[in-house]
Amino acid sequence: MTLSPIQIKKALYMEGYSIEIEFNDHTVKTIDFGNFLVKHPHPQYNKYNDIELFKQFKIEAGNLVWGDNWDLIFPLVQLYKGTIKI
Repeated sequence: MTLSPIQIKKALYMEGYSIEIEFNDHTVKTIDFGNFLVKHPHPQYNKYNDIELFKQFKIEAGNLVWGDNWDLIFPLVQLYKGTIKI
């Protein structure tokens, strides 16, 4: 049996900067991205402090991304563990 690489299947905005993520193995994690956005100011990321822009994430190629050019993306292994390195 070949194991499929972990990918994001669904993502649902919860509140604040939290998103519930379901992976292709049915694991579900709720992740708060707020600390990352506050502690890593960067011209490319700062616009996502605006909740309305933050809510505009999408799933592409099994990844959770923001922006047309993947302005903001996080390693799948971190999302799967439920923590983002700050």
